[in-house]
Amino acid sequence: MQSPFLHLCKSFVSSPLPCQNQTLCSGFQNPLRIPSIPNFRRPNNDNERRRIVAQSYRPNDGNSRPGNKEKTTLKGNKENVWSVDNEMAEKEKRKGKPKGRGGRGKRLGRRRKGKFGRVLVSGTMLMETETVLQTQEPVIKPIWRTFASSVSGIWKGVGAVFSPITAEMEPLEIGKKNENLYDCYTLSRIEALPSSSTSSEIQRKINWVTLNPHGEFFQNAESEEVDQTGVDSLLPKFESFNLKASDVMEEDSMGDEPGLVYFEDGSYSRGPVKIPVGEDSESNYYLTPTFKFEQCLVKGCHKRVRVVHTIEFTNGGADIQIMRVGVYEEQWVSPSNYEDQSNNDAPLELKPFSQRKRTQPSELTGSWKVFEVSATPIYGVEEDEIEFTGETTPYVYLCTEALKRRNLPETSVSFGDEEMVDMQDVSVMWLPGGVTAYVDVKKDGVLCVGVGWYSDEGINLVMERDYGLDGNLKEVRSKSEVKRRWTQEPK
Repeated sequence: MQSPFLHLCKSFVSSPLPCQNQTLCSGFQNPLRIPSIPNFRRPNNDNERRRIVAQSYRPNDGNSRPGNKEKTTLKGNKENVWSVDNEMAEKEKRKGKPKGRGGRGKRLGRRRKGKFGRVLVSGTMLMETETVLQTQEPVIKPIWRTFASSVSGIWKGVGAVFSPITAEMEPLEIGKKNENLYDCYTLSRIEALPSSSTSSEIQRKINWVTLNPHGEFFQNAESEEVDQTGVDSLLPKFESFNLKASDVMEEDSMGDEPGLVYFEDGSYSRGPVKIPVGEDSESNYYLTPTFKFEQCLVKGCHKRVRVVHTIEFTNGGADIQIMRVGVYEEQWVSPSNYEDQSNNDAPLELKPFSQRKRTQPSELTGSWKVFEVSATPIYGVEEDEIEFTGETTPYVYLCTEALKRRNLPETSVSFGDEEMVDMQDVSVMWLPGGVTAYVDVKKDGVLCVGVGWYSDEGINLVMERDYGLDGNLKEVRSKSEVKRRWTQEPK
């Protein structure tokens, strides 16, 4: 008998599908709840570590039910050099390069390449501070009404799902001719409506169509030199579909809830405030807590990327299983109350993910000017104070600015088409369209779920979400990184 999953999201679809293999896990969900797990414990030795397991599903029929599963284990305890001021940064430099873990010697960070040398997955890229330009200072918490206005409107977009093992594109569903379909077009209507509470409620409805039986074009191409005109003609345009009459991918709502950290430009990070950690009791040993972590990055107010990790926590949080990774890029078309006037008139400027190249690790190396805004939750606040502020989980917002250098993993080894066997040092997925996604356990045991969005202008947007050893949300960071173009140090 198969153990039931603990489903923690609410979606409305014509035919319910398993959460771990469908695009329904792409968006907002109702406030997350987890079962109470007693006997919380904190690991006190090197043998008690979190393990990350990536799991890949492929649809095998018209209902996109899970097919064969591939599992690979990834252990944590990564080296991550991250200073908060110039003095600490100088100390880190004097220490030299980090050595191997637990006296085992150096470990090789491996990268998986595609057929023609493109890196698909790799180890964590180390980030070290060179100069602190501005120490941490408090900033005003973003206003909910401004955030709701920024995300509202009619959004057109593209989407795809990727294997958490190989970072290759996976089918979204099976077509009428029994073919795999890898891309999708989406049409989202998002609006803020009054609610019974003090703040408004954001409601969203997403329609979608699937297409592309060819898979990822640049991954299957026989050379790096490709004719972009031929690529564009492979798939039908967005305007050729009537998205308003298409299937509903998801219909849900979101309020100013625990676990949601938002910013006034419309970017946000959403997930649980607490993940289960500790020994399972006999009453809930059969439960498998599964959570969605949705993080959104905004560029220029009218374009955004949403990356959704679906992660399962078992064995008291010691085993972390990545079920799926969904990526959606969208562009704003019009206000939500002008939907009829827009009527798909504006052409979609975004290309499907199968027609885009992947950013490579070498493009993110070097020196960056980083502006960071962090949000730290405050626990233990009295109930009367929470009622006074109107917040379920108060956050403190801080900002800082520094020059930092990003390096490739130490002693990285690349290899070709063979399947990844040891994913112990693999955490970063290099996805099409400049998107990076990673789930990593740092050396101190902190679980980090992060996404990045790199553009050719030399700008890299990052959103990261950290959980401590006790399972509580520790910090959310939003970073804007600008690459330093000069070859010499400024005087």
